[in-house]
Formats: sequence, structure tokens, C-alpha cells
Amino acid sequence: MELPAVGGSSSRKPSKRVWPVLAAFVFAALYFSIDLPLLSARGSRSHVRIPLHGADTLAKCRSLSVKPAPPPGFSDRTHSDRNEPGTPLVLIRNATIWTGLDNGEDVVHGDILLENGLIKNVGDVNAFKLNMVNVTEINAEGAWVTPGIVDVHSHIAVASSPSLNGANDANSVKGLTLPWLRAVDALNTHDDSYAHSIAGGVTTSLILPGSGDAIGGQAFVIKLRPTSERSTSSLLVDPPYGLNGTAVDYDIPPRWRHMKYACGENPSGAYSVTRMDTVWSYREAYEHARQIKDKQDEYCSKAFADEWEGLGEFPEDLQWEALVDVLRGKVKVQTHCYEAVDFEAFVRLSNEFQFPVAAFHHAHEAYLVPDVLKRAYEHPPAIAMFAAFSRYKREAYRHSEFAPRILNDHGIKVIMKSDHPAIQSRWLLHEAQQAHYYGLPANVSLASVTTNGAELLGLDHRLGYVKEGYDADLVIWDSHPLALGATPVQVFIDGIPQLQASFTKKRDDRQAAPITPSFEKEAEAAVKFVGLPPLEGTPITSGGILFQNISSMWRRDESGVHCVFRTRDIDDEGVVFVEDGEIVCAGTMGTCTSFLGDKGLTVINLEGGSITPALVSAGTSLGLQEIASEASTVDGTVFDPLQGSIPAVLGNGSIIYAVDGLMFGTRDALNAYRSGVSTAITSPISNGLLGGVGTYFSLGAKHKLEDGAVLNDVTAVHVTVAHQDGGPSVSTQIAALRRLLLGPYTGERGASFEAIVKGELPLVVNVKNADIMASLVKLKQEVEAVSGTPIKMTLVGAGEAHLVAAELAAANVGVIVTPPRPFPFTWEGRRILQGPPVTEQSLVTTLFTHGVTVGIGHQGVNEYAPLTGWAARNLRWDAAWAHIDSHGLISMEDALNMASTHVEKLLGVTRKASDSDTVATKGGELLSFEGKVVAVVSPRRNVVDLFE
Repeated sequence: MELPAVGGSSSRKPSKRVWPVLAAFVFAALYFSIDLPLLSARGSRSHVRIPLHGADTLAKCRSLSVKPAPPPGFSDRTHSDRNEPGTPLVLIRNATIWTGLDNGEDVVHGDILLENGLIKNVGDVNAFKLNMVNVTEINAEGAWVTPGIVDVHSHIAVASSPSLNGANDANSVKGLTLPWLRAVDALNTHDDSYAHSIAGGVTTSLILPGSGDAIGGQAFVIKLRPTSERSTSSLLVDPPYGLNGTAVDYDIPPRWRHMKYACGENPSGAYSVTRMDTVWSYREAYEHARQIKDKQDEYCSKAFADEWEGLGEFPEDLQWEALVDVLRGKVKVQTHCYEAVDFEAFVRLSNEFQFPVAAFHHAHEAYLVPDVLKRAYEHPPAIAMFAAFSRYKREAYRHSEFAPRILNDHGIKVIMKSDHPAIQSRWLLHEAQQAHYYGLPANVSLASVTTNGAELLGLDHRLGYVKEGYDADLVIWDSHPLALGATPVQVFIDGIPQLQASFTKKRDDRQAAPITPSFEKEAEAAVKFVGLPPLEGTPITSGGILFQNISSMWRRDESGVHCVFRTRDIDDEGVVFVEDGEIVCAGTMGTCTSFLGDKGLTVINLEGGSITPALVSAGTSLGLQEIASEASTVDGTVFDPLQGSIPAVLGNGSIIYAVDGLMFGTRDALNAYRSGVSTAITSPISNGLLGGVGTYFSLGAKHKLEDGAVLNDVTAVHVTVAHQDGGPSVSTQIAALRRLLLGPYTGERGASFEAIVKGELPLVVNVKNADIMASLVKLKQEVEAVSGTPIKMTLVGAGEAHLVAAELAAANVGVIVTPPRPFPFTWEGRRILQGPPVTEQSLVTTLFTHGVTVGIGHQGVNEYAPLTGWAARNLRWDAAWAHIDSHGLISMEDALNMASTHVEKLLGVTRKASDSDTVATKGGELLSFEGKVVAVVSPRRNVVDLFE
């Protein structure tokens, strides 16, 4: 339409000289909201007041209903937005490629071409068409290649390692609901975890605020590759548009955002509120956001109708805009939630305010209430969970190792996550491996750390698959990814190799997925008994038991564990006959027939399984606690004489005995027992120098008075020497230890330390730092020079022990490595040896090759939950991992000794080898993903406990 001349009614067209002036006036009218007279439909004048930036406002209004999606033309891109110029082409040849397609069933044998940060081709790549001058060619030799591991729950960079003051920004204490906080504003670029996690194949992580708040703030997806810019923002993947609230292009779809929520104990404990308070805080916050949303919708409705008069500014509030976006379906809601009561409360919230829940994280009871999950708004949330990490607090008490398979059977998407550093994300693949062992299908297990995570993050258009056009984030594995101890040969992020030198290579004997046992009955029992199924075995105290179809047998004598036999083929059947809890005969059926008798014979077919000496747990407070964070279930902490007066009632020179506080039948103890760990050595719980006297006990016993329940009342004296925040200095602790060792000796404590000096009791020192270890070696030499008698010293923890391995061997100091794959939690333990693929040798291998007597604890011991015994059940796999990582230096016999006889020797256990328990596994060996423990044979208790 034509505009009339301003100020007149003539219908004549303006002259050419008038146009520039008119155009300038119209621009000024739009910019300065000048009233313009416009013709109405009847030809009369009307006035519309166009507001400042009206076009932008209309664009903003149109964008309110636009859901997140990739930008236009994303699938046609030729360069990744994260491409580093100058990166050479990479051609991976002869790979076995798990693409993630076809529900995780698609496997391609061929090549992968990486260019400009993208996957350019998958299949058969013709190298002659490439510029071979600028191509790095890698022959995978048939090894498995997968997408990079995606961790959907990590606190890398906001809870940095090593932990230092000012480097932990995970939680705010400014209020229960804080949706305006952003993890991106706290990402520490100096966290040691980046490289550590990449070494495990992790390429992408969702960095969440902590769980101390009901709404902790906004989470961001990063890639772990260090960039040339070295900035926080350069780590981000598909950051939300308008990250700083400026330069927003409303004509393209937004990116997905993420918000961290927490239910239950964490916010309740942080703010001394109840669950009712927490849920009300959600509702109050959402009601406020809903009111803003409704005002925006009303405003835009009028703007679209050209009803500008008196409309004012677009209603928005920077503090609450992210929560308004949740209500518009533009934010992935990531919720820390454990129990049924919390799931249902949050599901009600999602329906009341009509927003979908992306995932419940941790979600230990989710497998018990799948129907509740299915009532959530729009779709059931995914479940991001641990494999077996549990019972560290009340909410986690009913977790089941069968939860992933049960949820998958109900059609709930399962994702395994780390909660780094609770479980270091370097070992995230091991969570998927455990889920597979307990029944999650192989394709789903691999998807649980790749494709499912990418989908949850809203990034499955570029991550989680080996597919043309996707980001070039790949891992070449030395073994099948679900094989125990699978290790990257190389990791690519944006097409750039991340391992400068890889100390591992393809292992031809480990390229098939493990054939895992059946746990159908156990999974059903987990649901039937609401997460607390009976764990005790069926005791057999009379009659004989014949184990047949045995592929291997290991026995223990005074010199350690040895292989008795391995069958050569399926016809060479091995048998073991047990009577009254003792092995009477081992060999072939012909050699054992005369022992069988004719009454009460129980026959158990091990289907190619094994007979192995039981393992020994060390390094936790197993047997002194049930739930670490519940005081009524824990023996408690001993008094530290360096940090306060000892109560007079204890007397001068008292010492605490762990045997006095033992509790039996805990679920961690019974789970360990069912996994081939039949005994444990535990010391009193201590936060200071003096711990007390350890004890050795059976994990299968019902109570302390049962015959064979306590094997050694007294084992060793335990102390801790460490850097303490606000506590005595290390030099003070060493001085106190010197005084205790050299006397004068007073009371029971003096008697114990005199026994150490006489070589009768070991001194066990919990220590991380190599410099402290050196001081302890010097102290040992000093005491021995005075007494003339060698003392027995054992170090526990010892993450930096590789730095003084030769000196420890020369001083005859043994080491129990706990955890066996160290992590730099603190500054004093930061100088770890990462092991393959980063270094040729691991800590365990280095100590072993230097001649140090090495025992191993279990990987679950960490700063997040340092004393919990949940991971004792996994000791069998930690021992196997030590063997696998060594590339043949540590034999299977060595590994079994490290997890049994060496632990006993180093911690002061005295007993005959003939008294040791034996474990029967079906389908495979104890140190494997194929074997299932079906019995524990206990000669000292005269019983065989059956688990089938």
C-alpha cells in the first residue's frame, strides 16, 4: 500500500525528491515509536503505536513456541563447529564398528574417514581418492570402534580434582531453588579429571551443579578435549542460544538447555528442611514461572493482534527465564531422585505444571515403581544410574544390581552414569559392563553409555553414533567394550587423537562379548522383596557335595595360591568332592568315586566353572557399618589423642579394638560373600592418627558368637598419617608415632606398640603421599636401629607409592593399594600413575616388578564415600583387572594372591592355609564376567553355603 503525504489528504504520489525524506521519517517513526496515521478499512484514519524494537518483540513472541532443534542445514555441514584448522584427515582401516544404529545391533566391518572434525565415511573408504600426503592412517586390525563415551552426570570442573579450597563450586548455599545459576560460570579448566577421563574413552559430559539445592542451576554439555583457546566456552557443545542474553537470533531454533534438580535427603540435609518443604519450594518457584509465562503469552497475543497501545515492555525476569523455558518444553529436566516417594512427588509436579522430565538420576528405587515413571508428563523419564554403588545412605539402601535389566524390561530407557568423582568417569564403561553381567542385553549396555546418553542430552543429531556427518568422537578399544578391563587404544574428539602414546594394543583373545550368567531368579526376588531379597545361602552341614564339570581348580597352601588343574577339553571333566565343609577329593570322576559314599550326595554341575580360594576384603569399614551416613548403623569414630583429650573412663594408654564393634549380616557383607569374598580385615574407624587394632572375621557368619565367625581378634595396629585441614601437622604426627614406637610404653596402647617393635604385630599406615612414605621408611629404620629387630610395616592406600617403589622394596615395606586404580582426589595424592593406556605400567604392576609385596583393595574406596563396603563384591574383578593391565607381568595366580594371601600377610592374619574358604563358580572362573558364584565351602565353619 502507499503512504499518503504526511500532514495532507492528497492521493497524489510523492515526487522522487520526497521519497528519501519520507523513508527517513518512517524509520524514525519505527525506531522512536512515533504515531503513524494509517488508513482504516473504511478509508478513515487510525493510529497504531509501534513499540521500540517491535519487530524484535514479534520475533521473540514467535520463538516462544519453537522447540529446540539443530540449526537449519546442520546435516549438510562440511566442517564441525569445533573443528581445529590444520587437523589432518584420519583414516581408520579394518575396524569392527559398533555404529549404535539399528537399536545397537548394527556392526560394520570396514573403515572410517575423519575430516574437519566430522565422520566423512563409514564402510569401505577408497584411499586412492584421498590426498594421502595429509592422511593419518591407522590399521585397527579388526579391533572394536565405538562412539565416544557420553557421561550424562558429571561434576568435572565444578568439583575439581585435586580438591582444593576455591576449586569446588558444585553447590550454592543461597537458597533452595536457584534456577538462575549456571555451571558454565564455574567450569575449572585446570581439573586433572579431563585427561584422566579421556583415557577411559569419555569424550562428552553433562556438567551438573551439585545436589545440595532443590534446583541447583543450569547444566552444560562439554567435550573433554583441551582446546587451543583454553577457555571454558570453547569446551561447550551446542550451548543454548543467547548464552549471555544478547545477539539472539529468533529465526533459528534454540539449543537444548539442562536444569539440575534434587529430591529427598540432599536438599533436606543441606537446608534442614523436610521433603514437604522441598516439594513446596518447587511448586512455589513453578507458580512464579507460570505467572511470567502467562503474562508473556497474553502480551504476545496482543502483539500479534497489533494491539500495541499500552502494551509496554515484554514481561520477563532474568532470574526466572530458565524456569519459564522449562514450562515451554525447552529445558531437559535432570533430577537427582532416589526413592518411590520422591519419584511420585516429582511426577505430580510434572503433570501439575506440564513439563517433561528428561531423567531421574541415581534413582535407586526406580526399578520398583515403573508404573509411577510412566505417569510422568509426556513420556517416562530415562533412568541414569549406577551399576552397584549403593547403601552409602538410607535412600540408596534398596538399590539392586538387577535394576538396569528390570527397567529395560519395562521399556524404560537406561543410562549408566558416573556422578564423577563419586565413580571416576574413566571407569564409566565398567558400569555398563556390570549392568551387562547382571542381565542387561549387550546392545543396550553399550547404548547406555553412548547413544542413550546422546539422546538424553538432545545431541543425538551429532553424537552417540558412528555415522556420516556426526562428530568425529570415537574410541578404538583393545578388547570388546564389554570385556573386563577393556582399554582404549586411541580416543578421538573432533577428529583429533587424544592419547599421545598408547600403551595398549588389540588383544586377539578378548574380542567377543562375555557370555554372562543367568540371574532371572535373583532379579525377580529383588522386586518381590522390595529391594531387600534374602542374601543368605542355603547351608549344607551334612552329606557330601559333588561339584562336576570343572574346567579349572586353584588351591591354597602355605606358599600361596596355585593352579591344580585345567581341563584340556570338554571330555576331560574335573570333579571336586566336599564333605563336612572340607575338600576330600579333587581330580577326575574315576579318582574320586571311592570317596562318594551312597547317602545324601548333592551333585552340582558347574558347567565349565571353577574352584578357587576365596578372596579377602581390606581397606574399608566393612563389618563396622551398614549405612555410612546413618550414625545408628555405624560403630562410630575413635577418639584421636592428637586432637582432643581422651575420656578418663578409657584410662591412660587405651587402644580401641575393632572386634568389639563388629556387626554381622550387613547387606554389603553378604553381597561380598555371594561374590567370592568370604572374609574381611577391618580396623576401627578413625579421622586422626591413631586408629586401633584390626580384626579378621567371616562375612558369612550370622553373629560374633558363631563358631568361626571371628578368625583373629587381633591382627595389626592401624594408624593414619595425612595432611589434615586444621589438624596436627604431618611432622607432628610422625613425632607422635616415633614416641609411640620408642616408648615408654603405657597401658594397652603401649603393649601394642611394643609388640610392633618386637616384630610381633604389623604397623599398618593409611597414607597417600610419597614424601610421607619416605618419612615412614626412615622412621622404620630408626626404630629398627634402636631395637635391633625388623618391624613389619604395611602401607594402605599408597596412591603415590610408585615414586618410592624401589625404596619400599629395600625396606621390606608391603603395600595394599586401595583403590587399585588410583585417582588424584587430593593434592597429597595427585601424582598418580595412570596405567594403560597413558602409562605402560600401573601402580600395582610397578610395585610388583620392584619386588614389593602387594595386596589390593577394591575400587569403591574413594573420597566421596571412603569407608563404604559396597564394592567389596567387585574385588574379584579388581584382581582380574590387575592381571589384565599388566600385559602378562602379573599372572592369574599372582592376582589371586594379591586379593587373598598377601592381604592376610600384610595385615597380620595368622591361620593355616587349610582353613581357607573355597568358592565354586558356574560357567567360568571367579576372576571373570562369565563365572557365577554358586557356593562357598568353609572348612573352619564346617559348612557349604549354596546360592542356587
